[in-house]
Amino acid sequence: MITVVIPCYKVKNQILQVLSEIPEIVGRIIAVDDACPEHSGKYILENCTDPRVEVLFHEKNLGVGGAVKTAYRRALEEGASIVVKLDGDGQMNPALISRFIDPVLKKTADYVKGNRFYDFSYLKGMPWIRKLGNSLLSFVSKMVSGYWNIMDPSNGYTAISAEVLKHLPLEKIDNRYFFESDMLFRLYTIRAVVRDIPMKAVYGTEQSSLKIHQVFCKFPPKYLTRLFKRIFYNYFLRDFNIGSVELVISFILMTFGIIFGIIKWTVSIETARPATAGTVLLAGLPIILGFQSLINFIHFDVGNVPEKPITQIIGEE
Repeated sequence: MITVVIPCYKVKNQILQVLSEIPEIVGRIIAVDDACPEHSGKYILENCTDPRVEVLFHEKNLGVGGAVKTAYRRALEEGASIVVKLDGDGQMNPALISRFIDPVLKKTADYVKGNRFYDFSYLKGMPWIRKLGNSLLSFVSKMVSGYWNIMDPSNGYTAISAEVLKHLPLEKIDNRYFFESDMLFRLYTIRAVVRDIPMKAVYGTEQSSLKIHQVFCKFPPKYLTRLFKRIFYNYFLRDFNIGSVELVISFILMTFGIIFGIIKWTVSIETARPATAGTVLLAGLPIILGFQSLINFIHFDVGNVPEKPITQIIGEE
C-alpha cells in the first residue's frame, strides 16, 4: 500500500486542494495537525470526504519532523509498503507521486527525494535568497551526510521504502527543520541508497515558518556533530579501510606541523632569531602532506556513496 503523509501547520488555505490532487494509486493519506493555530486538522475533517484521509492531532507543536515521524509510525502500523511525504502548502505537485515511488518499487533506491536544481528552468519561481541558501546547504549536506551524489537536501518531497523506514531510529531524528538533513545522515549510517527526482519549485502566497537566523544559529552545531558521528561510525567503528588510514595520517601530520610550527615561531619571536630553512621545512612539509592526505580521504569518501539498495539485500536473504 502506498501511503502519503502530510504535516499540517498553517496550511488551511491550501490543504484541501492538495488532498484533492493526490492520485488513486495512493491507498492511504495521513495528515497530522501539528497544533496548527488555523485548526487545519478540524478543517479537513469538516470539508474533506475522501475515505483515504485520516487526521492525527498533536496537543503541542512538535515541528515538521515531529509531525512526519508521527505519521511514519502510523503508516508502518497500517502496513504501508512505501511512504510518500508531501507538504500541505501546495508547493509539491501530487501528480509526481508515481515518479517518486517508481525507483522504490523497482528496488533501485531506498529513499527518493525531490531536486529543484536539476534544471535551471525549474528555479524561475524560487527567490534568489533561497537559491543561494539551498546551494550552500547542499554542499554542507553532501559533506555531512556522505551523499555526494544528491542536491537540494532541504527538499521535503520524499518517498521511502517501509522496510528501510523500519531500520531508522525515528526517536533520534530531529523534530524541527533539520529533519530532512538528519534523515540523510541516518540513512547513510544504514547504507541506504538515495536518489534525486527533478521537480519544479512552486511558490505562491504561503509563508514559510523557517527563518534565516534559525539556519545560521541552529544548523551548524547539528551539522558538525553529524559529520563527526558519520566519520566515526563508517570509518572506525563499522569499517577500517584506506580512507580511515588517509584520515589518520592527515590528522597526525597536520597536527604535528601546526604544533611544531607554533612552538618554533614563538621561540623565534622571543629570541629575535629567524627560523632556519630546515625548521620552516620541517613545519611546513607535514602540513602540506597532511592536507594532501585529507584530499585523498575526501576523494575516497565521494566514491563511497552507497550503491546497493537495502531492499535488494533484504530480498536476497
